[in-house]
Amino acid sequence: MAIRGRSQAVLEKQALREEVWARMTAEGVARFPGAVGRIPNFPGAERAAERLNELSEWTEARVVKVNPDAPQRPVRRLALEQGKTVLMAVPRLTKREGFILLDPKELTVSPHEASSIRGAFRYGRPVAPEDLPNVDLMIMGSVAVGEGGERVGKGGGYADLEYGLLRQFGKIGPETAVLTTVHPIQVLDSDIPMTKHDVPLKWIVTAEGIRRCRGVRKPPEGIYWDDLTGEKIASIPILRELAGQRKVHPA
Repeated sequence: MAIRGRSQAVLEKQALREEVWARMTAEGVARFPGAVGRIPNFPGAERAAERLNELSEWTEARVVKVNPDAPQRPVRRLALEQGKTVLMAVPRLTKREGFILLDPKELTVSPHEASSIRGAFRYGRPVAPEDLPNVDLMIMGSVAVGEGGERVGKGGGYADLEYGLLRQFGKIGPETAVLTTVHPIQVLDSDIPMTKHDVPLKWIVTAEGIRRCRGVRKPPEGIYWDDLTGEKIASIPILRELAGQRKVHPA
């Protein structure tokens, strides 16, 4: 698992994104509306979600944090069907109550309806990070992943930031497992750069099976303020608040 400087890692990750997006498009394994610029949906996403039942981390989890992207909707639906509480982040963390909590005991609609982004916002409950329950398992969306646990998202850095916030507020710990569901095309043999704020994966789940990542890199311990621009901090209410408390002077 290679650790790079931030600028070099940004360039290398973008090249990998474009490579995967292009390949998924060319091979016809990107569902509507396509792969480019997003966490791509893929055929087999439902089977990949079902594979989670093979992991003890999944079967024992009561609270799971799942990204809001389309390929992980089957994961959110499965969790609700099994009585698990689902947490989703508000896209780009634009609200002080930056997470949506879906408690299956409180739902008045089916898990299928509640698992969509629209359904989650309609039937879920906005929650501030300090009021969240402890999270047992995290499922992240990915554009590309490496067998050493490296992960490339769509480029905004929000998934890693959400992880940092949960660590900052004590809702997860270094032992909390993180996994992703992807198409096999998204699993790369090439070297994927990592920076200190990038969250390593424990498991990679595809429709064909589950791979235990061989990496041993420690996860981020919280928010790394030096990696955040003033613009990013200003755009996220909880970061503005925390920065003020810490008297952070963003770049």
